[in-house]
Amino acid sequence: MVTRPGGRVLVVEDDDSMRDAIEKLLGAAGFRCAAYTCADAMLAQKVDEDLMCVISDLRLPGMSGLELLAALRERHVTAPFILITAHDSPSVREAAQRGGAAAYLAKPFRGTALLRSLEAAIAPSTPSSAS
Repeated sequence: MVTRPGGRVLVVEDDDSMRDAIEKLLGAAGFRCAAYTCADAMLAQKVDEDLMCVISDLRLPGMSGLELLAALRERHVTAPFILITAHDSPSVREAAQRGGAAAYLAKPFRGTALLRSLEAAIAPSTPSSAS
């Protein structure tokens, strides 16, 4: 396995099987990651400069994924944030977009969709050139 250069991806998911699957997928794709069962556990750790992206479920024990996104932004953590949920609705999609989520995926989703969303979220922004 080749490890990608760059920082870690933090995964916040309370469902053990989903969290394990995401960790395995990211590891197989070469990402370093750390996983947490709730937002409070993640926030209790030092969010360091090598943070590449956060992938979080919407419904978590305690603080929700949207609340986690807001808490990170209040702490001036600007790393991309991907929200995943089994409770898809237009209002949740809109709230994720307003909160600054880089991507939103409704469960069940394909691993390739998550990897594409992650790649797009961490890609350096390049100004498009006018032709």
